[in-house]
Amino acid sequence: MVDLEMPTGPVAAHLFDPSDHPDADEWRVDLALGVLADLVRLSRREAAAPLRRYAEEGAQWFDAVVELIDLEDPALTLGLDDLVAARCDESDLASLIPAHHNPVIEAWAARQPRIADALARQREAGRAARRAMATAPGRDRQSEAELLDLARRRGEGAISAIFELGRRRTLALLDLAEELLPRDGHDTGPSRYGGAVCRALREYGPEALPRARAWAAQRGGCADMGLSILARYGTRQDVPLLMDQLRDALGRREWRAAASPIEGLGRLRAGEAVPLLKSAWTESTYAFLRPRILTALTRTAPHTAESYTVEGLWDCEEGVRREAAQFAPVTSETRIRLQRLHHDASEEPGVRAAAAARLAA
Repeated sequence: MVDLEMPTGPVAAHLFDPSDHPDADEWRVDLALGVLADLVRLSRREAAAPLRRYAEEGAQWFDAVVELIDLEDPALTLGLDDLVAARCDESDLASLIPAHHNPVIEAWAARQPRIADALARQREAGRAARRAMATAPGRDRQSEAELLDLARRRGEGAISAIFELGRRRTLALLDLAEELLPRDGHDTGPSRYGGAVCRALREYGPEALPRARAWAAQRGGCADMGLSILARYGTRQDVPLLMDQLRDALGRREWRAAASPIEGLGRLRAGEAVPLLKSAWTESTYAFLRPRILTALTRTAPHTAESYTVEGLWDCEEGVRREAAQFAPVTSETRIRLQRLHHDASEEPGVRAAAAARLAA
C-alpha cells in the first residue's frame, strides 16, 4: 500500500463491513488491523484513525487494542484506557500487558487502578518466576518415569516436566501426546498441557516418523502433529500421504490444514504436487500459506515458479517477498523493484539482504 500510495479507505471499509459483528471468524480482520498498524509505523499517521475507531466499535476490538499498544505511542490511545478498563476482566488485562516496558500501558496504569494492579501482578509474577528458576531442583535429575507421572497429573510442574521429556527426546512423550491431544471432533484444540506437548515434540527428529505416519493416516487428535513431523522429516514414501492430505485440505478450503503438507512436499521436491500448489496459490485467502506455497514451487518447479516469484515481490507477506527476491528473474521491471526492496529502510532485514544478493548475482 505504501508503494502504491493507496488510501486507507478500502482497509477501513473491510473492517467496518456490516458483516463484522455477525461474522464469527476471528481472523477476518486480523490482516487488515496489522496493515493499518504497519502503515502507522511507516509514518502514515492517517491509518491510526480507523484502527482507533475499530478498537472502540469493532467486533474484534481486543485485537485492535493490542495493535495500538504495540505501536507504543500514548498519543494514539488517549482516553482508550476507560474503554479497556470497562470491557476487560483480570485475565484480559493480564494478556494485554507486554513483557517489556510499554509507554501506553504505563500511561494507562497512571490513570486506571485496575490496569496498575495488573501491571504490578505481572511484574511480581516475573520476579517469582526468576526466583523459582533459581531455586527449583533440576529436572535433569528426575527419572523418565517421575517426569511422566508429573506430566500426567497436570498440576504444578507438569509443563516443565513435559519440556524436559522433550529435551531428552524420550519416545514416551509420543504416548503422552495420544493422551493429552484432542481425540475427536468435539474437542476444539489442545489443552494447555497438550499445547506444551506439541511444542516439546518440535525437538524430535526422524525417530518420531513411524508414529507420525500412523497419526497422520488415522486423522485423529494427533494428525496435525503427525503432519508437522512428516513435513520436516518425512521421506519420499510419505509423498502420497502428503498429497492426499493437501488435496483434501484444498477441497475443504481448510487453508491452515494445507500448511504442513505444502511444506513437506516442497522440502521433498515432489514435482507431482505442482498442480495442487498452483491451485493453492490462486485460491487461498490465507496469507500465512503464501510463503510456504512459493517456497514449495521454487523447489519443485523453478521455471514454473518464475511468474509467481515476480508477483511475490509485491506481496504483503515478508516471507513471500524474501523468497521472491531470491529467485525472481532479473528483468528491467524486477531490477527496479529489487533495488527498492534493498534500499527501503522500513523493509525487513531478511528481504533487504535477499534483494541485495540477487542484484549482485
